[in-house]
Amino acid sequence: MSDQADAARAIVNRLKRAEGQLHALVTAVENGGDCRSVVTQLSAVSSALDRAGFAIIASALTNCATLDEEEPGPDGLSRAELEKLFLTLA
Repeated sequence: MSDQADAARAIVNRLKRAEGQLHALVTAVENGGDCRSVVTQLSAVSSALDRAGFAIIASALTNCATLDEEEPGPDGLSRAELEKLFLTLA
């Protein structure tokens, strides 16, 4: 299995965990869960999505780390575009 396929599988697994956490959060809100529990679950979902986003960008950066600033990589994004995407998560 390639490094790229392994990275994609890890990202999908992260997103599925976030999906499960989000489902639990919705259920907690619907059932009148206590504030502390809801906020804790919300923080977990937010963190999981951020980590997935950073993993996606890190994977893309790995694929085009040797490119010039404006030269598009294999995914069609330049280093400058990847930098902008990264900053949207920061």
